[in-house]
Amino acid sequence: MAEVGLAGELESVRVTRILRDDIIFGRRAPGSRLIERDLAAELNVSRLPVREAIRALVAEGVVVARPRTWAVVRQFTHRDIQDFAEVREAIETLMFVFAAERHDDAGIAKLRAAYLAELAGATAGDGDAARAAAADFHAIAGELADNDMLSELLGVFFTRLRWLFGQHDDLISMAEEHRVILEAMENRDVERVRTLIPRHLAMGQAVAARRLISSDYQI
Repeated sequence: MAEVGLAGELESVRVTRILRDDIIFGRRAPGSRLIERDLAAELNVSRLPVREAIRALVAEGVVVARPRTWAVVRQFTHRDIQDFAEVREAIETLMFVFAAERHDDAGIAKLRAAYLAELAGATAGDGDAARAAAADFHAIAGELADNDMLSELLGVFFTRLRWLFGQHDDLISMAEEHRVILEAMENRDVERVRTLIPRHLAMGQAVAARRLISSDYQI
């Protein structure tokens, strides 16, 4: 039987969320081991929800399962980032174009709220809040695209998208890029959106690549 916490949330869901955020925001370094008994003690749960969380994160592409040993936080390579960028540009450009064409007033207000939360976090020096809101900006655009097939594709790589945002240091610049994209979407300026999105995504790829070069864990 699935374990349920005090708030009524499945323990496996809670543990998955905690570990995912730890990985995305760098609190668990690439290559670090995820030992079931240690995590269970740390999070005050049994080993079953930890095992289920690790399985989920393996499916999301941010944890690597190693037979007969510990699972580890994935070490992304330059090839990983390049492969992701190639797929992401095609999918997210289409996503933002659809969102620019199909949004309503409530949807654009939700997108603006994410941008303002990102800007507030960046201005206050709260990196985690700014990066989370930046990822939300993209997730909301996915909702506004209103295409079920596209939503399925986005679900496959969204955790890796959040990891990519976790690499950003120039949070003010990232927020400013989102402001410009938001303005084009409000005006339903599809051609401008087609131009802005690849440029915006290329910046993210470059930042992640630089972090790999300067890190101690590049391979």
